Amino acid sequence: MKTLEVSVVTPDGPVFEGMAEMVSAKAKSGELGVLPGHIPLVAPLTISAVRVHQDGKTLYVAVSGGFIEVRPEKVTVLAQSAELASEIEMERAQAAKERAERRLAATNQNDIDHKRAELALRRAVNRIEIASRR
Repeated sequence: MKTLEVSVVTPDGPVFEGMAEMVSAKAKSGELGVLPGHIPLVAPLTISAVRVHQDGKTLYVAVSGGFIEVRPEKVTVLAQSAELASEIEMERAQAAKERAERRLAATNQNDIDHKRAELALRRAVNRIEIASRR
């Protein structure tokens, strides 16, 4: 079976590097499924999971935005932050969710802090959902 080289990289360094049969990710324009030989593209990602399909298993990576660059034999995810599902600490993610919910309740909807709290809540919920898929 054909494979792709896959790299998930953050400003702090690589989070995942390996080979896969397919990569799935949620771009702002919709869901992407990338197989070997895919046409080149670059797309912005949402706060979501990048799924790396290898050897009949799926590896989940929580990403907080960024970009996916696709070339025929390589996929690179450049993320602002990324964590493998196996490395997410559920207690920390739950605490972040609770903090974000408290900030949302305490801010005005038009306030910049409200928007930041919404993003923090989305990131925390994403991490919790991905950690539960281990």
